Order: sequence, then C-alpha cells, then structure tokens
Amino acid sequence: PLMLSNALEDKPLPVYGDGRQVRDWIHADDHGRAILGAVERGRPGRIYNIGARSECCNIDVVREILRQVGKPDSLIRHVTDRPGHDRRYGIDPRRIEAELGWRPQVPFEEGLALTIRWYREHADWWRRVKDGSYRGFYEKWYGNR
Repeated sequence: PLMLSNALEDKPLPVYGDGRQVRDWIHADDHGRAILGAVERGRPGRIYNIGARSECCNIDVVREILRQVGKPDSLIRHVTDRPGHDRRYGIDPRRIEAELGWRPQVPFEEGLALTIRWYREHADWWRRVKDGSYRGFYEKWYGNR
C-alpha cells in the first residue's frame, strides 16, 4: 500500500531509478475472477498466466495516482534502482483467454479509481499495516501455527 497511502498522507513516493519499469496492471476483482475460472473450469495441472493486457510504466502509474488524488508530482522521489531490477514483466494471457474465455473487465483507470476510493474508505486498515500494529493480531491468531 506504499504509493497510494503515501500519496494520501502527503509523503514522498519512492520510485526506483527512472521509473520506466513496465508492469501489467490488473484489478483485484479481475484477478480473483481469473483464479476462480481456473479452479472451476481449468484443466488440473495446467498453468494459466493471468494478465490484463494493461502494461504501463511504474512512473506513469505513480503520476496517475497523484493526479487522481489531487496531489503534486513533486511528491515523487527517484531512488537508486535495485541491482538487477527487471525492466519488464511480460505476461501472456492467451491460454486463459482461449481455454477459459476469461477477459479482464475493469479498465486500468477505473480500477485505480476504485482502489483509491477503497483506500480512502479503509484508512484505518492500511494505517495499521504501515505502523506494524497488525503484527500483534497476526501473532495472536497465527503465531503458533
């Protein structure tokens, strides 16, 4: 939750290197539908790559987050890139599309807007995640398992 939560809190958004790393962005609802489709209709042992065909550079996503929350690009902080950082994660979703008829339903901009709204409505959750207080809950319920 770092980028979006930092933007909502007017904190710097750290971007590795030039931010031109390309990722295929998918909304959680689409990802969940794809997994459910694979479980219900997929062939056992078959690999289904899930991709939304929505490739975008990290820096462009960060700028869109800032635009949608009404914050300035001056919150962007370019930091030293990780050694060996992949420039692109390519996903080929043709098999899940062809065999299961799955297609993403949430366009990137709409999905980002929905995510931003969720974060605004659930600030108590992500603040606990960021400050570490969720660890007590985790240890209480799952620590000895």
